[in-house]
Amino acid sequence: MIAYQRILAAITLVFAPSVLAAPFLPDNDGQVLERLPITAADNGGLRALRSALSANPKQLEPAIKLAKRYIALGKAEADPRYYGYAQGVLQPWWDSLDAPPEIALLKALILQNRHDFEGALQVLKALLLRQPDNAEAWLTQAIILQVRARYAEAQASCSALISLDAPIVASTCLASLGSLTGHAAQSYAFLQDALKQAPAVSPDQQLWSLTVLAEIAARMGEYQAAERHFKLALKVSGHDVYLLSAYADFLLDQQRPAEIITLLADKTRIDGLLLRVALAKQQLGADDLLALIAQLQARFAASRLRGENLHQGDEARFTLHILKQAQQAVPLALANWAAQKEPKDARIVMEAALAAADPAAATPVIELLQSTGMETVQLQKLASQLGGLKPLGQKALAQ
Repeated sequence: MIAYQRILAAITLVFAPSVLAAPFLPDNDGQVLERLPITAADNGGLRALRSALSANPKQLEPAIKLAKRYIALGKAEADPRYYGYAQGVLQPWWDSLDAPPEIALLKALILQNRHDFEGALQVLKALLLRQPDNAEAWLTQAIILQVRARYAEAQASCSALISLDAPIVASTCLASLGSLTGHAAQSYAFLQDALKQAPAVSPDQQLWSLTVLAEIAARMGEYQAAERHFKLALKVSGHDVYLLSAYADFLLDQQRPAEIITLLADKTRIDGLLLRVALAKQQLGADDLLALIAQLQARFAASRLRGENLHQGDEARFTLHILKQAQQAVPLALANWAAQKEPKDARIVMEAALAAADPAAATPVIELLQSTGMETVQLQKLASQLGGLKPLGQKALAQ
């Protein structure tokens, strides 16, 4: 096991001083619009759990098991509908302030998926007051806080994992944060060392650590190292949507579109992956790009019809890079930035602002880069281009 002292030392390293397709409306409530991709095994297990709950929806154990299954399916398919099914299962406890801890954690995961990050954080705060040794709650809180760019608070949540006998989880959490706050090279080396020394790492943990290493390396411009980590992660799981999206984005930057088509050939039912296939087809000048554009327009329209705001970043990329509508892309990118502030979210704001000749729109992103010392080759290049287009002010561009 990695010595706790080494992880504690890492804490100082981390925190040193458009035309849209019309949505289809069914003729009646019984009309089947789409059948969700549940395997025979999943369907059997789900049917049994649903049957167990049908007589008494307030049975805690089967409700928790069924909600977990729905959330796992939602994550695997990047499909928010499964999270809605999970909420339906948890409805008897949904508004209860003293719901069982397992229910509270599942509620936080559902709210997180909906980008109701503040709601999820409130649930997690209350849960951790009741269960301060809940490692999954600390980790979920850390991830949400990082997405919101509340790095100091995220660091405290990562650090809490140290005393809960979760050293590799804490190490990955701290390294991810450190890479966004001016310590990318040190964080990368620290996580590599931690992963090598961990005696036993679950596949899920290995997948997360390798993906973090790949993303840090890519942001630093260490593309061969990033490629190596991405390939290792894909050997652990070739179906993880986040990993596939991150690797496809890496391949797009490397001008390797044909590999994206192969990688995602059977995964385009997922909106974000279909977008990356369309971007690859655009690089290739493929004849069927127009058909993909029509599909994406219909999917974004359907998402808005459902009242979702989960795809604003992807829609901003689609609007900017495929439709070439920079002015329309800016508000989409900024709306996405209001919810989440990861490097990919910063990038689409800056790209849209540059294309729209509106550098002022990127000011909040520039200020975050300046205040954190975030080291990202692409973002630094964009910041330089925006500064050359028009002065953004000393505060924003001060080095």
